[in-house]
Amino acid sequence: MSPRRKGRELAVQALYQCDLGACGADEVLGLFLPTEYGTEDGEAPAEPGSKKSFIYAQTLVRGTLSNLEEIDDLIRGQAEHWRLERMPAVDRNILRLAVFEFLYEADVPKLVVVDEAIELAKKFGSKDSGRFVNGLLDGLLKNREFPGVLS
Repeated sequence: MSPRRKGRELAVQALYQCDLGACGADEVLGLFLPTEYGTEDGEAPAEPGSKKSFIYAQTLVRGTLSNLEEIDDLIRGQAEHWRLERMPAVDRNILRLAVFEFLYEADVPKLVVVDEAIELAKKFGSKDSGRFVNGLLDGLLKNREFPGVLS
């Protein structure tokens, strides 16, 4: 698994925890580093690439939470007949992560973001999550311009 894919998985888990636990980025990210990805005393992570994954996850989580109002507004505007608060928490946070990447990660092609979000939805969401995430992100791409390239 690539460091970016693992970073996205970590980011979705952290965003989910922040969303449901009402905690901040520093608090939730601190939970990951001492256990699975390194130690409190600064030892290097054991798994190759995990430090890159964690650094990418940090960027995604901090960026998403810092821009949450703008991100949520875009999702609300695209989500016909769905209130953001009523969406399954996993789907909501996968969408938030993807929209953050649309807006602020111009070096990542938008279709890669969509594919990654669908894979996350299949892994962490319900049987319908992949279609839901795909439909909403596809609609955003058709209705709005984002920095960077499509493919």
